[in-house]
Amino acid sequence: MTPSIPPRTADHPAPAGPVAPPDIDLRRSYAEVRGLTEALAAPLGPEDQTVQTMDDVSPTKWHRAHTTWFFETFILGPHRPGYQVHDDAYGYLFNSYYEAVGSRHPRPQRGLLTRPTTADVADYRFAVDEAMDALLADEAPDEVAALVTLGLHHEQQHQELLLMDIKHVLGTNPLRPAYALAMTAPAPDPAPPVWVDREGGLVEVGHAGDGFAYDNEGPRHQALVPPHRLGDRLITNGEWQAFIDDDGYRRSDLWLSDGWAAVCGEGWEAPLYWEQVDGRWHEYTLAGRYPLDPGRPVVHVSHYEADAFARWAGARLPSEPEWEAAVADQCIVEPTFELDGPHPRPPAAGDTGPLRQAFGEVWQWTSSPYLGYPGFAPALGAVGEYNGKFMSGQVVLRGSGCATPPGHTRVTYRNFFPPGARWAFSGIRLASDA
Repeated sequence: MTPSIPPRTADHPAPAGPVAPPDIDLRRSYAEVRGLTEALAAPLGPEDQTVQTMDDVSPTKWHRAHTTWFFETFILGPHRPGYQVHDDAYGYLFNSYYEAVGSRHPRPQRGLLTRPTTADVADYRFAVDEAMDALLADEAPDEVAALVTLGLHHEQQHQELLLMDIKHVLGTNPLRPAYALAMTAPAPDPAPPVWVDREGGLVEVGHAGDGFAYDNEGPRHQALVPPHRLGDRLITNGEWQAFIDDDGYRRSDLWLSDGWAAVCGEGWEAPLYWEQVDGRWHEYTLAGRYPLDPGRPVVHVSHYEADAFARWAGARLPSEPEWEAAVADQCIVEPTFELDGPHPRPPAAGDTGPLRQAFGEVWQWTSSPYLGYPGFAPALGAVGEYNGKFMSGQVVLRGSGCATPPGHTRVTYRNFFPPGARWAFSGIRLASDA
């Protein structure tokens, strides 16, 4: 894939466009981000890293190579005189969907690539990292600094994708093996949700221009919202089980037409990774399969499911402007990133909101289609292919998830997936008209 999270058809869109050079040590940041990718891959054997369980899932090996190809193709090739590509074939194997860069291996067939091996990919990463370190040893020109910054955010997107994808790979295995063992104690019963009242009117939406952002986060503009209410916390497993027990997956009146077709066609009876064992619901996590914890946020639900649950609850999903305006003045609190098997957690003691769990647990479905903001224009060039061309058939999610790496969270971040996608760390916050 590529930046962010997939357009869910291809790999995901990422940004493009001029990015102000960040006031950070790029050389150190490069080493830290690249090192985290390797740390995330470390629990996996070569066999784990090659499997592809569905078209939208990419093998871990491919993620490691593709992010490396990005730096080689867009930075080292054009900006380091005399650089020789590591392997001429890698451009075909590890391009995601940059049409301007050339042809590529079909996405659904990435799992057929037993060669290059994981060891070959490790050598590739090492070679490109050495060349990048030499490039960044001196102060980089603004254009290079902007591209490196983009490349680091792109790799952070793939770090989350790596965890999403390997969870699908291991969760499809009948043994339900663990990626890592770090599940914490069961969550306490949550307090009942509280509605946060919000006034209607014109609100400012979009990135203001300071610091890094993908091109789809702007231009900043005004949006009109009605008086409304937002749930102060995320919906939990226990609340979702009540929806199931009330025949939520069997009542066509709760579902959008396409959603009901997915329920019938895919046989949905519960969120992805839920299964009944001895008459009791269990959930597969990156730490293995556990009895369902009712106090944790529900995760791995599609937009169709989130919409049906909201209708069952007598509510709706928030719009993008409603969600962003509510957290615009709220301090971004990123929970500790759990390197070993991240999983959504209940509200932390210090999370005072007003929207608790706004960041770092699950991406929250909105009711907004993924379209360009007023005045949006895709950036020119190959790197600019990422966002604009995917503005069709996708729905926006906001916030960030438990698998979102540190430093990759923004109030204006627009994630997006097709409405039927369930393998992302996606959940639900309710809204209602006032």
